[in-house]
Amino acid sequence: MLIRPWDATLGEREWQEWLAVSGHFGVLAVNNLDPASAPVLVPTHFTVAGEELLLHLANANPVWPHLEAAAEVRLAIFGDYAYIPSYWRAKAGGPDEDGVPTSYYAAVQFTCRPTVVDDPQGKVEILAAQLGAFQPEGGHAELGVDSEPYGKMLAGIRGARLEIIAVDAKFKYDDHNPTEHRERVIGHLEERGSGLDVGAARQQRRRLAEIGDWREFRNQE
Repeated sequence: MLIRPWDATLGEREWQEWLAVSGHFGVLAVNNLDPASAPVLVPTHFTVAGEELLLHLANANPVWPHLEAAAEVRLAIFGDYAYIPSYWRAKAGGPDEDGVPTSYYAAVQFTCRPTVVDDPQGKVEILAAQLGAFQPEGGHAELGVDSEPYGKMLAGIRGARLEIIAVDAKFKYDDHNPTEHRERVIGHLEERGSGLDVGAARQQRRRLAEIGDWREFRNQE
């Protein structure tokens, strides 16, 4: 994805903290075995485990032959997005209708090396990691190859371990525009309050506090 200098992440801490509250749901993108056909896209929950992303899918999912052949895949997550209308972005002193609309959003893309997991114990380990992450309060049956009810259900799924080899992160919130402009848009977002407007306003306010004036911030680096 295109990342302008003012949209770039401020470091690993920023995107990791955002990812931690994102819900860990994204889209897995895999090259199609047929180069003339579109890539295969799979919406899925995933779990971060050190330098890997873990997930499981049904045996019937059509992604498997493509995933088995892939040397690299991407998993993309996005959120805190909002449409910013043209009249919110008019230049100071100019007519509102001369503004240019845009989109605000946060996005993280992982480039990974995939390994398909068919070993029953390996699948149990992936499920245990995912349940531990998404359901830390427990309330589920024991996990095990021979345990009920999950043991018999293992044959219906396959697991995947995605080794992270690169991370691209983007926070597109008009950071190159003047402070007054960004503060004004924050107010508009909070007032409109539809969809993910409040989350977008929160991200813009956070970036504004950390960056301040973009040109001064760049000169300090």
